[in-house]
Amino acid sequence: MSENSNSDSNLGKYTMIASLLSSLILVGLFALLSVVVNSSRDIELYSQVDIIAGMVFVFVLSMIVSASVWPALIEKKLRSE
Repeated sequence: MSENSNSDSNLGKYTMIASLLSSLILVGLFALLSVVVNSSRDIELYSQVDIIAGMVFVFVLSMIVSASVWPALIEKKLRSE
């Protein structure tokens, strides 16, 4: 019983860490690409508010998606060990 609850708590921790890291990486990639596109133009295409709002949007959406993808992958990896 204790091994199962320990495994469940580890799964939750690993899932949260993986979701946060993958979301932060995607937000960083989004920010980098939007700044590069913006700086390559004579007239800015996006304002800073647009970029920040896009970063928040990407973070929320990627957290939703990764929260459903990572648990299965991590559980599969933990069971194989």
